[in-house]
Amino acid sequence: MRDFHLPGRSPVLATNGMCATSHPLASKTAINILERGGNAMDAAIAGAVLLGICEPQMTGIGGDCFVLFSGPGGSDVQAFNGSGRAPADASADALRARGLKAVPLYTADAVTIPGAIDAFCHLSENHGRLGLDAILAPAIRYAEEGVPVAPRVARDWVDCAGVLKDHARAHYLPGGTPPPMGALFRAPGQAEVLRRISKNGAQAFYDGEVASDMVAALTGAGGTHTTADFAAHRGDPATPISGIYKGRELVEHPPNGQGATAILMLNILAQFDIAAMDPFGAARTHLEAEATKLAYDTRSRIIADPDHTSRTEFMLSEDTARTLAAMIDPKRALGAAAPLTEAMHRDTVYITVVDKDRMAVSLIYSIFHGFGSGIASEKFGILMQNRGAGFTLDKGHPNELAGGKRPLHTIIPGMLRKNGRTVMPFGVMGGAYQPCGHARFVSNLADFGMDPQTAIDAPRAYADGDELRVERGYTDSVRAELSDLGHKVVIPDEAIGGAQAIEIREDGVLEGASDPRKDGCALGY
Repeated sequence: MRDFHLPGRSPVLATNGMCATSHPLASKTAINILERGGNAMDAAIAGAVLLGICEPQMTGIGGDCFVLFSGPGGSDVQAFNGSGRAPADASADALRARGLKAVPLYTADAVTIPGAIDAFCHLSENHGRLGLDAILAPAIRYAEEGVPVAPRVARDWVDCAGVLKDHARAHYLPGGTPPPMGALFRAPGQAEVLRRISKNGAQAFYDGEVASDMVAALTGAGGTHTTADFAAHRGDPATPISGIYKGRELVEHPPNGQGATAILMLNILAQFDIAAMDPFGAARTHLEAEATKLAYDTRSRIIADPDHTSRTEFMLSEDTARTLAAMIDPKRALGAAAPLTEAMHRDTVYITVVDKDRMAVSLIYSIFHGFGSGIASEKFGILMQNRGAGFTLDKGHPNELAGGKRPLHTIIPGMLRKNGRTVMPFGVMGGAYQPCGHARFVSNLADFGMDPQTAIDAPRAYADGDELRVERGYTDSVRAELSDLGHKVVIPDEAIGGAQAIEIREDGVLEGASDPRKDGCALGY
């Protein structure tokens, strides 16, 4: 239990249902849906779509999602891949011919077809109760009436506004400047799109006027996108992957998400006696940083569109983990992992919901970098993601850019199971940090007996490129020890990532946790 003399958050406890997310209005909306008789899938979709209005720099209907969910009573986990493909005419050769070494972030070249709306419609129809009309109504209302800009959102808006171009500036810079905290942000164009989707399903987004509006913006920015690319999009059910760490089964979404990286990290860390270390000391932080470098280097060589990679089992193998762990020197830092074309970013939302029947949903939803590509459609103001920057231009690489292909994604929903039962849907935001965040969160629970809120609150470090980013929650003496081990230690300007979790306790109580690094909260009823 936390020290009540100090600032902090208590866990949120309830029995009927729980939601945890990065914005209070989304959490409250999800709970309202549960109270109306919706299930966890209905509530998660309703909250997620609203997050695109509450945190437009992080996510929106021009983005992608990945979902893990288990049925009532914690039955087997299912997965859905809501990520989009590159347009059919996309070509790595064409970008290399322009002298490019990577897909440029804030251009139409980086825009893949948005997959989230198709995923939400599919999941609502096949696993929800209330239907699109009911679950999209709250987001439609808030998009029309406006949402007060939250403190963290206001800060991010200022930091990211420079990428907005043309129509995007008209829709996302009301009055020509980023809105301050408390100002109302409205998105009437998106309200109209959501209204059409609620009546006619995904077709209203991928065909007709809405799709044409997006294509016009993209071709106007030099893109090769066509209305046929949008009409052809379909998401896919997927088979989850998993690994065991100290009696807990970590379930992850398969590629093209990077969830296998988190499993590999934990398998590497399992070769060391982490539980005997100071949880916030230099020894543990060093080992975690080294495991991150090795696991991420492996990830960047293997993970790609599931139709183009076949080595996921290599990443899940304990033999692979033992081989990599043997490369770690407890007394000296390794060099940086091989870089990927993605840059470090923090622009993702995550929502988890558990209902009274103990259906659990773990949903992550993003436009990649802050305000995505910076390109928005003229009429409806749909901001386009830049997920295509997750491709590489290395010829012959499984993740090489090509038409109709899905890029490596940073976003990963997580779920923990124990003794064959789902015990905790969770997610850690923060772009490339996410596998490290998953591994650290699970280790905090398993190695140090932390409750979910304490595990989320705990300070974080992240080996990013040639830097070891260490939050201010660590002591100066630990930072000095890490420097002595050869790490280039920096204190990041912003806190690292964000997280949400719900524990389904054996006594029937739901325990929600929400990261103070964001504006959100856990709510139950």
